[in-house]
Amino acid sequence: MTRLEQQLQFIVEVDKVKNIFRQTYLADARRKENDAEHSWHIALMAYLLQEYVQEPVDVTRVMLMVLIHDLVEIDAGDTYAYDAEGAKTKCERESKAADRIFGLLPAEQGAYFKSLWEEFEAYESAEAKYAHLLDNFQPLLLNDATGGISWSEHHVKKSQIYKRNEKIKETSPQVWECMQKIVDKHIREGHVQDE
Repeated sequence: MTRLEQQLQFIVEVDKVKNIFRQTYLADARRKENDAEHSWHIALMAYLLQEYVQEPVDVTRVMLMVLIHDLVEIDAGDTYAYDAEGAKTKCERESKAADRIFGLLPAEQGAYFKSLWEEFEAYESAEAKYAHLLDNFQPLLLNDATGGISWSEHHVKKSQIYKRNEKIKETSPQVWECMQKIVDKHIREGHVQDE
């Protein structure tokens, strides 16, 4: 295959991410969002909210990171944030998917995308921390917009939300404070279980 053929094969393959549906509803609550919509949304958020992070970030790198971070779900499927059983095999499933999907690209592009995906998963760099903040904050915003539908459906507890987002405070105290207010509101309204 030529370089262009490899790139085009990858482009067509990743179109499948539009068919991976998440547990989060769109803001109008008409249906659940897909991974492509989620990735687009947080890429836009990456630019808009960069002023609230503690450490300076390369926002272009963050935007690309969030655009590709869920491509592995084409093979691995979406593992819901609070699915303890699915989380047990998530790393293995997603790593195998990363090898296949990024392996479709010319070697150096595939290696770069895989390294960005691995950086995201490692959650250590300023860019990865910011990308995770966005990945977690966006569903919370949509849950707020829909009256907590997804949280209610899955009987989500305050402790689960706080555990999933425990590193957000060090990345952005402002976003952390906003998240706390949203969670508290939905506890009062009965959409999130308080313990």
